[in-house]
Amino acid sequence: MELHQRSVSREQMQKFADYMAEIFVAFGLNLNTPGTEDTPLRFIQALFDATEGYDGDPKLLKVFDTECRGDPDCRLSQVIEGPIPFYALCEHHALPFFGNAYVGYIAHEHIVGISKLTRLVRLFAKRFAVQERLGEQIVNTLDTMLQPHGVAVYLEAHHLCVAMRGVRETSPMTRTTFWRGEYDKNASLRSEFLFACGVDKSKL
Repeated sequence: MELHQRSVSREQMQKFADYMAEIFVAFGLNLNTPGTEDTPLRFIQALFDATEGYDGDPKLLKVFDTECRGDPDCRLSQVIEGPIPFYALCEHHALPFFGNAYVGYIAHEHIVGISKLTRLVRLFAKRFAVQERLGEQIVNTLDTMLQPHGVAVYLEAHHLCVAMRGVRETSPMTRTTFWRGEYDKNASLRSEFLFACGVDKSKL
């Protein structure tokens, strides 16, 4: 897992805030009130915080050996975590999309701490993203880290770029699934995973 600490100076943050102040005023926001005078800088800081996934996560670097070693008795035993709430910014409009992730894998020679599955989801969610790529990044990274027999990821999310603009759907829900290894080949494993996640397969 590559780590890259972003470096943005206080002067740069203030410069970006000044740009945002121009935009907010042009769009109608009065910045001359106690509640809004610091809004541009708060907005820039919030945007920086919401995209901290680009910095990486050093706690995702460690994996553990498993006693299973892929023996037949444990080959198809699933580890499933979820729902994992996540919040992301759509790269198309920089508006939020948010929902839940479910992650499953079938261990071979390595396992990872359960909390690391949550960290992995949020690592990629805290970037400018699209839901399809977010799922691919999670499943591909877990596959590379653990080299398991299989990986499954299910995402369901509301997209504010659909609710607040465009077609203005009132309660849009986008669902995506991603399969690797045994999950890709075995329909019963996929069904077991989705059942454990409480997913109505008719909605997929």
